[in-house]
This record gives sequence, structure tokens and C-alpha cells, in this order.
Amino acid sequence: MDPAEASRELPPAVFSKLKLSPDGKLVLWPQPTDSPLDPQNWSSRRKGMLLMIITLAAIVPDFDSGIGIAAIFALAEQYDTTTGVINNLTSNWSIFLLGWGGLVAVMLIRRLGRLPILFWSQLLVLGFLLGCTFAPNLATFAAMRCLTAFFGTAPQVTGLYVVTDLYPFHHQARKLNIWTMGFIISPFLSPFAFGFLVARTSWRWAYGIGSMYSLVVVLLIVFFMEETMYDRTVKPIPEPTTTGLRNRIENLLGITGLKMAKYRVSWTEAILSPLRLVWRPHLLMILLFEAMLFGFGIGINVTNAVFLGSPPPFGFGFTPFAIAGGYATPIVSVLLGELVGRYTNDFIMNTSIRRNNGVFEAESRLWACYIAIPLYICGFITLGAALEKHLSVGALIMGWGIAELSIMVNTVAVYAYCNDSFPKHQGEISALINLARVLGGFSVAYFQVPWALKHGAIQTFGCEAAIVTGLFLLFIPFLQLKGRDLRAKYSAH
Repeated sequence: MDPAEASRELPPAVFSKLKLSPDGKLVLWPQPTDSPLDPQNWSSRRKGMLLMIITLAAIVPDFDSGIGIAAIFALAEQYDTTTGVINNLTSNWSIFLLGWGGLVAVMLIRRLGRLPILFWSQLLVLGFLLGCTFAPNLATFAAMRCLTAFFGTAPQVTGLYVVTDLYPFHHQARKLNIWTMGFIISPFLSPFAFGFLVARTSWRWAYGIGSMYSLVVVLLIVFFMEETMYDRTVKPIPEPTTTGLRNRIENLLGITGLKMAKYRVSWTEAILSPLRLVWRPHLLMILLFEAMLFGFGIGINVTNAVFLGSPPPFGFGFTPFAIAGGYATPIVSVLLGELVGRYTNDFIMNTSIRRNNGVFEAESRLWACYIAIPLYICGFITLGAALEKHLSVGALIMGWGIAELSIMVNTVAVYAYCNDSFPKHQGEISALINLARVLGGFSVAYFQVPWALKHGAIQTFGCEAAIVTGLFLLFIPFLQLKGRDLRAKYSAH
């Protein structure tokens, strides 16, 4: 990364060909080609537009899932059942399917490209979300909601591909911060916005407006999103055979992807690649850690509406308006987490490069976890005490907000570490992290409320924080000490 170190290590003929950052302080990685088709050479404005679209698209899956939280009491009344049945039949299973849809998306992306999978998946989501809006019975509603989740998760795995396609290494963590913020904040946006709406009108309007948002995302993809997959490893690099509007349509529909598939990995490799990665010790440890940390956060989001809306002595007995207002808390905390993570990751990267004579070690990313975990403990215990002892609303907000801020900071560090450890497998990494956090979180809603009802919220949230802290102490220092050796021994290259 350091030009001075590179000049000492490399022959002059090789060093003279290296391309540097505009300020000349860092060696660009990956090295851009001289082609204007290389996304690394595109303008900052063009890259920013694509990052904005993929971030807006990444909001869709969890945003749609969160609409059910805002409408949980209205849905129970509509279909003559309990909030527990609505949660178990629709919320939990739709969350579960979010993870598996990502794995299927990655297999298709590696063969066909980023853009067509993004387009077709979001078009299908729009159709299924309209099905939720007009569902005549609970069975239809549950089926439509689950299909929405399964197909909707593509942007949450495509985003890591797009960021690494567009930006050099030293900008990736900061851009990942923006994309990650999109899908972490998304499950809170819909309960916040639609909680006020459902309190005044039918829950179907909430799903209708969600469909309108999906339509906006689809239109942005159709008119402005571009294919960022650039086959720079193929020699010679294949050039597009069409131009103009025809090239645009072929890229969008996947015709170009079918033509280019012969230059890319086989279907066997695309399908088996996640399985070949997941068993590697340094990845498996960090996936287990992130599954618990993020999973318990999903549990909070799903069950807090029940805690806040249930009558005393168990709950707070909040009105629908108060519950909706409460979901502003994690929104603000995730935005603060984006700011903290942005400057923290830059500081960690620059410090690591200086200390390692111009070389960056992936394990340096994990220093951010040391900031996140104390905040996680503080947030969960404060939230548990606020719920059990019926403390002030201020205590509830502080606990919830601190917990979500810590999840944001830690998740960015995990994505960055895994991406740096497996730089040629961004999609598989993204899908596996997505699957881990979903598997860690979908079942929490089944036991969190009954556990808190029987033994108190302090024990519930305290045990969850203890599990995450134990995994942190078990895995993170070990990875920082032995991670380099593990990467060398269990490399995927």
C-alpha cells in the first residue's frame, strides 16, 4: 500500500507501472486497467450514483420485513389471531428466508453478473409485495411475505460486490459503512414510519406504500444502475459486442451475462463455492460471533413492539403512536454508528499500514470490535433493566440506542475483515454473513418474550450480552494472534 515500501520491494520496471491514489500516498489495489469500461476508472459522481442505488435497494428486504412489525396488532385483529401467531408464522419465517435467498443470488451473480440479478429479484419482490397488500387470508399473506424475503435479499449480497468493483482498497471500508448502514437501519424505518399510519388507517396502506418504494427502486435500477462486473482476470479482457440502448437492455435483462458466462466460473464452482469457504476456521469463527451479535439485535427489533405495546405489568402499554416514535431510537443510533465506524475504520487502516511498513493485515479490522463490545454489554443490560423495572423512557432509549450503535460498528468491521481475508469471494462472504445473522436472529423472537415473561428481561438480555462477550473473548484475540497463519494455511486461492 505504501509507495515508498513498494519502491524498495519491487523492481524499478514493475514499480514504475504502478498506479497511485490522486494524492500519491497509496498504491491503488486492485490496479485499474487503462480501459474506460473498468469501473475503477469511472468518475466519483458515477460511482456515487451506483452506491446510492445499491444502498437504497439493500434497504428493501428488511424494510419490507419490518412493515409486519408496525402492523402486528392490526394483522392479528384482521385475521382473528394473536400477535404471537403473526410473529411466528410471518415475521420469523420471512427473516429465516432472507439468508437462504442470498446464497442463491450469489450463485447466479457469479455466472450472469450483478445487474440482471438485481433487476429481476427486485421486480419479483414488487409483485410479491403487492400480493401482501391485497392478501385475502393469513395463509396467502404469509406465503407472499416469505417469497418477498427470499427474492428480496439479493441487494444485501450484491452490495459488497459493487463496492469492491468500484472502489480501491483504501476506500472500501468507508463505502461499506454506507451500504451496511442501509440494511441495518432498514428494519427500523418501516415500524417508525408505518406505526403512525397503521394507527389511523388500514395496514394494507403500509404494504401499499412499501410497494411504491420498491417500484422507485426498480425504476432507479432500470434507468441508472450499471453492470459493475469487469472480467479483469480474463486475457484479453472481452469487450461488449453491442452499444447504446441495445447494450443497456441486454445488460439489464441478463443477455450479456449469458454471453459472458463462458469466461466465468462453472455452475459447479458457483454452487459449491460457499461450501468450500464456510468451513475455514478464521471465517467460521467470525460468522458464529456475528450470528449471535447481530441475531440478538434482530430479536430486539421484532419483540420490542410486543414489550412496548403489551399492557402492564409485563409491558409499557404504549399507544401505537408511542411505539412508532420509539423506533426513531435505533435509526438515530445507526446514523451515529455510521459516523463512528467511518472514522474509526480509516484510523485503524492508516495506523496498521504505518506500523506494518506499508502492508495492511486483515486482522487489524477487528480492533473496532473492542469498541463495539463494551457498548453492546452496556446497551443490552440497560435495555433489559428498563423493560423489567419499567424505568423511564430515557433509560429505554439509551439502552436500545447504544446496543444498535455497537451492532453497526461491529458489523462493518466483520464485513471488512472477511472481505480482506477472501478478496476474490465478496459475494460468497456477503451471503454467508447475511445467512449467519439471519440464522442467529430468526428464532430469537420465539423465546425472547416467554423468557422475559418468566425470568425477567434483565436475565434475558444479560445472558444474550454474556454469550456475545464470551464469543468475542474466545475468537477475536485468537484471530488477531493467529489469523495471518490461518489465512496462509486455509487460503481459498
